[in-house]
Amino acid sequence: MNTDILIIGSGIAALQLATKLDSQYNVTIITKGKINDSNSYLAQGGVAAAIDQSDDVLSHAFDTLKAGEYYNLPSVVKYITKMAPRVVHELIDQGMTFDQIGHKLILGKEGAHQHRRIVHAGGDATGKHLTESLTNQLSEQVTIYENSFVYELLMDHIQQKCCGAAFVDAKGKKQLVHAKYTVLATGGCGALYQYTSNHPMALGDGVVLAQQAGAKISDLEFIQFHPTLLYMNSNTYGLISEAVRGEGATLINQNGIPIMEGVHPFKDLAPRHIVAQTIYNHRLKGDEIYLSIKQINQFQNRFPSISQLCTKYSIDLHDGLIPVTPGAHFMIGGVETDIKGETNVQNLYCIGEVANTRLHGANRLASNSLLEGLVMGHELASHLNKQPKAQKPEPIAPSSNLTIPKLPNLKHLQKSMMKNVGIVRRREQLTIQLNWLQSSLQSKLQTNLDLESFNNFIAYQMAYLITQSALKRHDSLGCHQMAEDVSSINTTESREYVEQV
Repeated sequence: MNTDILIIGSGIAALQLATKLDSQYNVTIITKGKINDSNSYLAQGGVAAAIDQSDDVLSHAFDTLKAGEYYNLPSVVKYITKMAPRVVHELIDQGMTFDQIGHKLILGKEGAHQHRRIVHAGGDATGKHLTESLTNQLSEQVTIYENSFVYELLMDHIQQKCCGAAFVDAKGKKQLVHAKYTVLATGGCGALYQYTSNHPMALGDGVVLAQQAGAKISDLEFIQFHPTLLYMNSNTYGLISEAVRGEGATLINQNGIPIMEGVHPFKDLAPRHIVAQTIYNHRLKGDEIYLSIKQINQFQNRFPSISQLCTKYSIDLHDGLIPVTPGAHFMIGGVETDIKGETNVQNLYCIGEVANTRLHGANRLASNSLLEGLVMGHELASHLNKQPKAQKPEPIAPSSNLTIPKLPNLKHLQKSMMKNVGIVRRREQLTIQLNWLQSSLQSKLQTNLDLESFNNFIAYQMAYLITQSALKRHDSLGCHQMAEDVSSINTTESREYVEQV
């Protein structure tokens, strides 16, 4: 089959792109689950934008740089934070309803933000409302293949050009789709870890597919762990949004002692890697950690989704304590791109979490992820809409029949990644993990190409790339923390000098 623009994935970045493309284009979306099976749909937080009169774009940019440990690309930070208010107002004009009091947007505050600048919807269901709003705007020119997975990008290796993809459809049939432009919007890889806020199918498909096609990847060692996932009986059951701490909740141990006192000037709203590492250190000492919500009036009205989650798992909110632990949340690195998602491979674009624009640096500022996806979708649509009418795509065949090695089950991988490539890392454990992954991927036993075996294959390859990147960075930076670098956990003092300069 032929299409003008192929979009792989169905999160915020993909939907924003699809809704803004000109009607001249035939667009095909391929997604592993249903159209709304994505991390974007699960997002509780919101979209960061300097909208309030007391706020400004420079402050938003500064907070982004500071949270990212100044490893960010300043030009990208400046552009995306500048675009943020415009993107929010465009969404409203298109019919998106953000939470308001009267005609004024309610602005939330999250970690490492100096101002209230987070717009949200449904209290703590922003991702759900955003994805549904954009999905409802898709035109008849968009064809959607659900429950289908791409296993190879079709490449013209002579011209180093992407020409579409090979995929398995919902009936298990192999198909080829030839495209003038191919866009990876596959999201992140948090489901590689035992504890995660991510959708179970967020395994890093886009990075692996792009790397196999010759695209440059970078910064995969930076995996952000969200500090507060609901934690019971050694399992996690979903995200407790940072917005809860923004409204006054505090992290305490089993004795009621606040754990963020004296760690960072922002205390419970410190950058995520500092909060996650602090909880990790307390757990090593045998502490249990709770989020105290006693200070928040009408918690169930402000956070209805989180309240339902807690009730589902028999947490009595009247006690005012929610048991929490950190879990894998966001892939900061990825496929190297500019703001419009252009890669080093001709006609291949990556947008959203799969892309590495260097917006986030070494640690993502809260609620900049939906923002990045929205801006990149907007920018790529503007770029493609200026291109001449697409010619008929070239009929390129797959390089070969993909063979899948028989691998240990995914749960085994998830536990080992949490232990060996988690919040705080050690060179010895990273080396053990890399050798085990390499040995597993070299298995001579083969298995069938179905969704389960493919997910396993992608997961092991992505885990290998992350572990390899983590071993290459010897120093601690942001959310890549090496235990051997004992001075790295509290970075406050070292950054004060940079700020003065």
